[in-house]
Amino acid sequence: MSDEIHTCLFCNIEPNLFVLENELAFAMSDGFPVTNLHSLIIPKRHVSSYFDLTSEELLACNELIKELKMKISESDPTVTAFNVGINIGKDAGQTIFHCHIHLIPRRKGDVPNPKGGVRHIIPGKGFY
Repeated sequence: MSDEIHTCLFCNIEPNLFVLENELAFAMSDGFPVTNLHSLIIPKRHVSSYFDLTSEELLACNELIKELKMKISESDPTVTAFNVGINIGKDAGQTIFHCHIHLIPRRKGDVPNPKGGVRHIIPGKGFY
C-alpha cells in the first residue's frame, strides 16, 4: 500500500459510516456539512480527480447520487433542490486528494437569493 493511500482519509473510512454502497463507490455524510444531510459520494479506488475515474466508476457514483437524492428527498420534505459539486485540484479548493462528489440538499430560503448557485464560488460572479 502506498503512503498516499495509507494516509488518505477516504481510503480509511470505516464501512459502518457508509450510508449507501455499491461495488465501486460509497456514500457518507459530510464531516463539515454546509446544509443538513450534505453527503459525499466517493469512489473506492484511490484516485485524485473526477477526470481519472473509469466509465464504470462514473456510473457507480452516478447511481449512488441518484439513490441518495431519492433517499434524502423522501426523508426530509423541506428539501426542494440540490447542488452537486466536485473540487478538482488545489486551486479549485480540493483539500482531500481522493475524488469525492458533494450532494448538497437545498431548502427554500436557505440563502436570501439562490440565483447563480455554484457560480458563487468566485465572489461577485454568482449573479448575472
